[in-house]
Amino acid sequence: MPAIDVPAIRHRFPALAITEGGRPVAYFDGPGGTQVPQTVIDAMTRYLRTMNANHGGHFLTSQRSDALLEHAHEVVADLLCADPDEVKFGANMTTLNFALSRSIGATLGPGDEVVVTWLDHEANVGPWEALARERDVVVRRVDVRTDDCTLDLDALRDAIGPRTRHVAVGWASNAVGTINPVAEIVRLAHDAGATVSVDAVAYAPHVGIDVREVDCDFLLCSAYKFYGPHVGVLYGKRALLDSLPAFKVRPAEDRWETGTQNHEGIAGTAAAVEYLAEVGERFGTPFAEGLSRYGGRRLALKAAMAAIRSTEMELFGRLVDGLESLPGIRMWGILDRARFDERCPTIAFRLADQPPSVTTEALGRLGMFAWDGDYYATGLMERLGLAESGGAVRVGLMHYNTPDEVDRLVDALRDLAR
Repeated sequence: MPAIDVPAIRHRFPALAITEGGRPVAYFDGPGGTQVPQTVIDAMTRYLRTMNANHGGHFLTSQRSDALLEHAHEVVADLLCADPDEVKFGANMTTLNFALSRSIGATLGPGDEVVVTWLDHEANVGPWEALARERDVVVRRVDVRTDDCTLDLDALRDAIGPRTRHVAVGWASNAVGTINPVAEIVRLAHDAGATVSVDAVAYAPHVGIDVREVDCDFLLCSAYKFYGPHVGVLYGKRALLDSLPAFKVRPAEDRWETGTQNHEGIAGTAAAVEYLAEVGERFGTPFAEGLSRYGGRRLALKAAMAAIRSTEMELFGRLVDGLESLPGIRMWGILDRARFDERCPTIAFRLADQPPSVTTEALGRLGMFAWDGDYYATGLMERLGLAESGGAVRVGLMHYNTPDEVDRLVDALRDLAR
């Protein structure tokens, strides 16, 4: 797989030119939200300048707006390998998942079961736990293996039973980068007659998605994690979207996109996906293994994600090498290089007994941006015994990060470790 020309890519992201103290800032906060290319900014301002209107009007700007929204559904459908009418936009993953859980919950009765995991972001757990309190539904929470922060698949198999109606699982951990075997999990759930929703927020920026291939019933992701604005995306199989109870006002034409949407944000979301397609056209290998069944924009997007994955994971190896050289460091997640295909380029760590907030504050003063705390992976931090002591430092790499930035981060952490 050819490497992405990172310097050329970086020129497309205006925020990467920001400096602090005379030095360029370094963004290691990608798991919390990525920066956006200029084309995304242009698409949002172009919408507001030339087509800012509500849906369904018999006049120019409304017609332009509706055409843009139709185009955005097509573009995001290509990213997920779905049909355009199976793509729904919303405020964010959390809000969409609350709506989804309420719709599924309306079909459940006392004693029905929903399976969630301790590895997940709270947005993929809390809505189901709230449902349990309201409808006497049983929520079973699958444990993690704390040695490498992977899902306990034996516990998952035991949790799925004859009363299981739905399984909610993350495709990748937003805290420690673990990638779950979603296709296998979907098969287990379907064999039990349950539906599956997949939180792909932490997965979508790094690896190509094909919802038909894994056969999930629902998938949620967030555009602001893959170089777009703050917009949430829900995919659902058409038959399920059409049959589930919907919570909407009478005039709403769409059963899931209720009320006026964030049209300028959706314009930016389409531009973010189009940016990724350009990366695939420029740096991807369209004849790479597994891509022959795709064509057009879908092929470009799959090639882009393969090139991004290769670039990011090579850089991630450099990061882990550097972190392992630091005295007193403790890291969580898969560290075996032979198993890096089971993770994303996101890692959680602590420098000896230093509170994580002290570490990130010091890095911030040096123009290096990272997160501390639990990043809403509250259950995982509880299982790791870190919740009451500040969680961990989280560093994530995107394809616009550079080896120099990684070396600068490691050097700064070495100074802090002293």
